[in-house]
Amino acid sequence: MAEKELYTSDHDIEKRMHNEGLSDHDILRNTESAKEEAMHFGHLSPDELILEKKLKRKIDSVIMPMVVLVYLMNYIDRNNYPAARLSGLQEDLNMSDTQFQTGLSILFVGYVLMQVPSNMFLNYFGRPSYYLGFWTIVWGLVSAVTSQVDSYGQIVACRFILGFVEAPFFPGVLFYLSKWYTKSELNLRMSIFYSGSLVAGAFGSLIAGGILNGLDGVRGIAAWQWLYIIEGVLTMAVGIAVIFVLPDFPDTWGKLSPELKRIANRRMAIDAAEADVDVGGNMSYVRGAKLAFSDPKTYLLAIMYHCIVGATGFQNFYPTLTRSLIPDNDVLALLLVAPPYIFIVFVSFAHSVMSDKLQNRFWFFLYPLAISTIGCFVFMFTSAFGPKYFALFLLNFAFCSFGTIYAWISNAIPRPPAKRTVALAFMNSIGNMASIWTPFTYFDWSEPYFRPALGIVVALMVVCACGACLVRWLLTKMNRELERLENDDVVLSDREMEKLRKTAEIEGCDIAAARQLQKGYRYII
Repeated sequence: MAEKELYTSDHDIEKRMHNEGLSDHDILRNTESAKEEAMHFGHLSPDELILEKKLKRKIDSVIMPMVVLVYLMNYIDRNNYPAARLSGLQEDLNMSDTQFQTGLSILFVGYVLMQVPSNMFLNYFGRPSYYLGFWTIVWGLVSAVTSQVDSYGQIVACRFILGFVEAPFFPGVLFYLSKWYTKSELNLRMSIFYSGSLVAGAFGSLIAGGILNGLDGVRGIAAWQWLYIIEGVLTMAVGIAVIFVLPDFPDTWGKLSPELKRIANRRMAIDAAEADVDVGGNMSYVRGAKLAFSDPKTYLLAIMYHCIVGATGFQNFYPTLTRSLIPDNDVLALLLVAPPYIFIVFVSFAHSVMSDKLQNRFWFFLYPLAISTIGCFVFMFTSAFGPKYFALFLLNFAFCSFGTIYAWISNAIPRPPAKRTVALAFMNSIGNMASIWTPFTYFDWSEPYFRPALGIVVALMVVCACGACLVRWLLTKMNRELERLENDDVVLSDREMEKLRKTAEIEGCDIAAARQLQKGYRYII
């Protein structure tokens, strides 16, 4: 039966909306013409694709180097504590092993507490360059001041404050990148971003080894103190650069031409099937939180992230693991940390490229966990240097799953931004709670096999795998529901109509075509 063309203009739609409310058949006038228009506006034209390449080169050359550099400093500042242990920190402050582990985990208490409120404020504040740059300078200052502590209580206080002021950065960058890159581009960019921690794991230990070997006692300052001073000052310099170099969002970046700004907004609207903006401007903190906490995917992905963070807790004890291989040479133990990290940087890049190319998250999240599990068993049940050191390379495969889960989170909760920012912060907060308790599983008496800790790592990876299966099932079910709803007549609320107006405005199409775009959206599995 032929479809009736009820309303022929956006003016008619607005009029009907005010009088009696709208359903799909009112908006989609002539379904075939709406589909044709959606197909036209739902893809970039050949000329626009050329401009998009130019845009991506521009944002990749500015945004990615900056966020990777800051994350590198973030990771070094956070993890110079284990390296400082080999430099005499524990002995100088007269700390027991339990006190040292408390100092390690207390950072994540402050880190967890600040995550959600920070990201909610970032979405409202709207200036990532100022916000992230300010906190980078502050945590660099805290790190430098830590060099002056002379007691257990003081180091614990500094570690807690450091976690508190570092908290805004990581979930803030996850949200920030999701405002610039489409879901098909996110896995690679998230992995490039996360590579900052992997590079820091390698070169942070090399820097610590150099300081331990060359600066101990210079000007009457211990090696571990030099470590905090040098890395803290470098971080403050990077924070200042962030304020002046990092762009905020496409609409406000002065180096983008109006044409490139339009492309930047259009491609994100196409990707999310609607405008990637909050209805009515900056959505309220409470509204965004309610949306995030009413979505079961938020909790499921948070549990998975908690498990993957707990499973990779060995990174906080990497110098201890390598020292168990050569107990009489602390400098060499630090140097041995670098090769496994450098190796996994290249592996994770290849992993992410293939994940984005194949548009798959599930299998690319799963297989690194299997390889890492093998590494756990090799380390736990062999004694020779070769197999145990090779096991560290296998253990590091778990880091590949980080870039994938970051992208999966942003893909699974794509809109609105206020919801996404709260969800990202909540997941990161729950995930990093694992760093509070995992340090207490690496017992000195379990050297050189660390079977209790690595046994827990295996268990957490199994839970991760089960969670991934549930997410896959849930998203598959939701995609089937989206497919079914394509042909259903749905009554739209005022809020949904406002989203359609914003999408139509950015796309340069009418409301009917914007609605057809929404109906074509699918989650990446």
